[in-house]
Amino acid sequence: MVLEDIYKAKERLSGIVHHTPLEQSETFSRMAGGQVFLKCENLQKTGSFKVRGAYNKISKLGLKAGAKVYSCSAGNHAQGVAFAATRQNAQAVIYMPLSTPIAKISATEGYGAKVVLHGDVFDDAQAEAIRVCSRDGGVFIPPFDDEDVIAGQGTVGLEILSDLPDVETILVPAGGGGLLAGVAFAVKSVRPDVKVYGVQAAGAAAVASSFGRSPITLDRIYTIADGIAVKRPGDITMKYINAYADGILTVTDDEIASTLISLIERAKEIVEPAGAAGLAAVLCERYPELRGKKTVCLLSGGNVDVSFIHKIIERGLISRGRQIRLSVILPDKPGALENVSRILAANGANVIAIQYDRVNAELSLNETILHITCEVSGKEHGARVMDALKNSDYKLQS
Repeated sequence: MVLEDIYKAKERLSGIVHHTPLEQSETFSRMAGGQVFLKCENLQKTGSFKVRGAYNKISKLGLKAGAKVYSCSAGNHAQGVAFAATRQNAQAVIYMPLSTPIAKISATEGYGAKVVLHGDVFDDAQAEAIRVCSRDGGVFIPPFDDEDVIAGQGTVGLEILSDLPDVETILVPAGGGGLLAGVAFAVKSVRPDVKVYGVQAAGAAAVASSFGRSPITLDRIYTIADGIAVKRPGDITMKYINAYADGILTVTDDEIASTLISLIERAKEIVEPAGAAGLAAVLCERYPELRGKKTVCLLSGGNVDVSFIHKIIERGLISRGRQIRLSVILPDKPGALENVSRILAANGANVIAIQYDRVNAELSLNETILHITCEVSGKEHGARVMDALKNSDYKLQS
């Protein structure tokens, strides 16, 4: 692949995909101690950057009407392939892990593809898709380990340089590595001084473990960021990542969840967990090399399952100290709950859930445990609430 391949991909995609917005966030800039910009691929057609690589690949194949293409995906590539195949009058068959959110399955079918669920993780679905495609004589569209796909994703990098010529740092979510490979290659080919980092979930850090050497396969992965939950990066993608990326950063699921809430509250952006990884790296304050820079955080997708949002928000609220859960041991007698409620109200804690536990083996016969979930303004407020209960001689169970 040469830089010209990415410029040609840009021409093929003209009028097909959006040139997505690049927005500066004053809020995140203050939090990060620099200038933070959001590249909003969550607003892209099909809801993610994946349509770029899929369309570039499929449009080059010269398929006959009705031809069948196969692929595998945790969701976003599936929608990109379905969209591109329909535009080229082809039929798409997509293999997806059993854990794929329903919203992504429905959206993929909505773009005209047939969806087959197989395996627990992306890698299982990929193996089955390749097997069936080979058996049936179809054309396989790789989700990331393909130079035409990488070139399509690299057009994101060209857009960033066009919209923000003096960018200093770009943070790219990484799963299999196609987006990172394309962006790093495109950006470094034009502006070698710009730092390009991949960002992974700590529970699925295959690219981080492979950086600087050949790809390795993780034994297991676990993360809320299903879009970057990949056990093994691609051989081709790692070749470009090792040559052009400046490093791989990792963030925790709690940091991702907290960032998603910040995006909703402060930027009014709906982003899936994988798409928030780059901004999470900036906001977590564990990477001093990101401080004080003009930084672009690539929001790679926005296809989050609505039924899953409340779980993410709840986790984020807890990690940010906006929700606290208390287990208070108190006498099992009338008036005990009223007194606890009075203390909570006096200290500005809003009770949103409450549950009695009378059967805990550690309790005396005249005791009960009160499990309470409260809304508070932050960690300091939560600490004051707990201190108020302790000062009233209540025992808090850890």
